[in-house]
Order: sequence, then C-alpha cells, then structure tokens
Amino acid sequence: MVMGGDFRQVLPVVKRGTRAQIADSSFRMSPLWSATKKMLLTINMRALNDSWFSDFLLRVGDGSEEAIEGNFIRIPDDMTIPFTTKENSIKELFNAIFPSIENNVCTSDYIASRAILSIRNESVDEINDQMLDNFQGKQHVYYSFDEVEDDKHHFFPIEFLNALNVSGLPPHKLRLKIGCPIILLRNMDPSRGLCNGTRLICKGFHRNAIDAEIVVGQHSGERVFLIRIPLSISEDDKFPFELTRKQFPVRLCFSMTINKAQGQTIPHVGVFLPDSVFSHGQLYVALSKGISRENTKVLVHPAKDFGRDGVYTSNVVFREVLREE
Repeated sequence: MVMGGDFRQVLPVVKRGTRAQIADSSFRMSPLWSATKKMLLTINMRALNDSWFSDFLLRVGDGSEEAIEGNFIRIPDDMTIPFTTKENSIKELFNAIFPSIENNVCTSDYIASRAILSIRNESVDEINDQMLDNFQGKQHVYYSFDEVEDDKHHFFPIEFLNALNVSGLPPHKLRLKIGCPIILLRNMDPSRGLCNGTRLICKGFHRNAIDAEIVVGQHSGERVFLIRIPLSISEDDKFPFELTRKQFPVRLCFSMTINKAQGQTIPHVGVFLPDSVFSHGQLYVALSKGISRENTKVLVHPAKDFGRDGVYTSNVVFREVLREE
C-alpha cells in the first residue's frame, strides 16, 4: 500500500507551538514517497494547463523560488493588484474576482467559483462584511444564544459573551442574504455532504432554519435545511470558561482563511495579504487554489521597500518537513 500527499500543504495546527513542534506533528517524506513524488505532482498539476504556473507553484512549495532578504519572493506582475490605499486596493481586488456581481447574485456557479483568501480571521471578517454590504437583496439576521456552563453567579454578562468572536464558532450576529455563499463549520451529516468545510449558497430563510444549496462535491445541487445547534469552544483556545453558543454552524465565505481553503476547488482566487504568511505552505496553498495565473490575483500590503520593481511577499517553507528521512 502506497500512501501519499502533498507536503507543500499547510501543516497540522499546533496552538502556540514552536516550529519544531509543528514540524514534529507531521510525517516526513519516505524514500518511497520521494520516488513517486514527481509522478504524483505531474498528475496534480496537469489540470492547471499552464506549465509555467505549475513550475512556479512547485518552486514556491519547495522554497526554491528566488528570494531576497531571507524569504521574500516576487509575485508575477500579471497576478498582482497594485497597492495604493487599503480601501481602493481591496475594491480593485473585489472587482477582479467578482466582476459584474450585481448581475450574477442568482447564479450559484458564479458565486461558488470565486473566493478571496487571507491569513487571519480578522481580515476575512472584514472582507465578508464589505462584500455582504455591497450584495443585493434584503438582509436577514440570526442572533445566537450564548451561555457559560456552571456560571451560577453570572460572572459573565450576556453582552460580553455575545461580543466574543472565536475562531471555529459562528458569530453572535449572523448576517445573510439570499444568494450569498456560506461555509459549514461542523460535520453535520457527512452521508449527505454536510461536512466541515462544505460550501453552500443561501436560498431561503425561516425562523429556525436556513434553506441552502450545496455547491461542492458529489452532492452539489442538493437542497438542505440547516438548523441551530449548540457549539462549544475548543479546549485549545484555553478560555477560563466553557462557552456554549447555539447558532447556525455557518459563516459567510466570500472570503475564507488560507487554512480553511485547503482542499477546496476555487477557479477564481484572490489572495489578500495585509501581513506576511506565518506558517509552512500557506503561500503555496493560497496560490495553488487558482487554475491559472490569469484567474489568480494577489494583493499585498508592502512590508517594506526593497528598492526594486515588483511586489514581494514572504514565503515560509519548513525544509525539514520536505527532507527525506
């Protein structure tokens, strides 16, 4: 039995882990994997239909792309959105990835084939809020029911709990519109395609249910009803209390984090980097979601002036993970 995978992907998340701890959480390449690596990568990249782009992605994933001042690499000029001001540049990125969105709000294929990736939840939430405000249609808002287990003396006011925006949990105030994309945050019914990371399109709203259409995988096109469920904070978040939030287990996904996008198929990809990537494989994953350089656009907030033309951003690769044992 031969088991393989792409070691250029992001590694398992180790909360507050050191580089050594993150690397140790992953398997290194065996000689057998090394021997079949080239063949598998050729198969994986064949769908790109762009040999230059696939070669560039492999160099980024291997950490062999030419770099300056450590690990800063140049993004090809035809893939970049020039940075002027944050507001104007983000608007240009929106227009590049979601052109004529006002004429396509009812087209599921259009919405499902596009997304903007970023590194942190704060940036993702900011983009999603802006996209929803510009999205046509009437807004529907669902509020969560939050409580702390065994809080008999009410040390944690409801207003405080409602204000918490925790990774992996839906927001207290969930704003949605007909036709907007959402992503599932929990495994609800894998046999019906309702898994963590499944993307859907909102089709209708009811008091205690969301009518949605699955737009990825073998269940694409099926209509489902999502209900509120109790969700708890992960132990890794190290909160001094156990928060339970009863809410629909979804978030908007005009934009999503790079880690969340791993394994997704997104033909038209925008990459927003207000800061440099911080973990192995993140830049490779972000760039490899697109099917061609024409369909991949990158907006970088310049970290510093390198005194030369072009847009540069850091590329983090843990070579010890790629090294053969």
